[in-house]
Amino acid sequence: MEHPGSEPSVVITPYPDGPLLVRGAFLLRAPDGTPIEPGRSTIALCRCGMSAIKPFCDGTHKVTGFRAASGRDPGPEPAGVDAPPV
Repeated sequence: MEHPGSEPSVVITPYPDGPLLVRGAFLLRAPDGTPIEPGRSTIALCRCGMSAIKPFCDGTHKVTGFRAASGRDPGPEPAGVDAPPV
């Protein structure tokens, strides 16, 4: 959560039909905790799952027809929460 008057240390931008662009001071780790060296301060993380250089994006989403919005995916309602009437 961002605090009033402070700059976020990391900014993540989901691009429409593309990767997550990560800018700022971040750490990238494998599930076992091993650091993954990004090689730069701005990276693109794969969202389509088809990249040959995961977790980084290699542009494969363009040829596979991957589609994703740039905003929050509403997804299913959490358990125990009633959906609003239609």
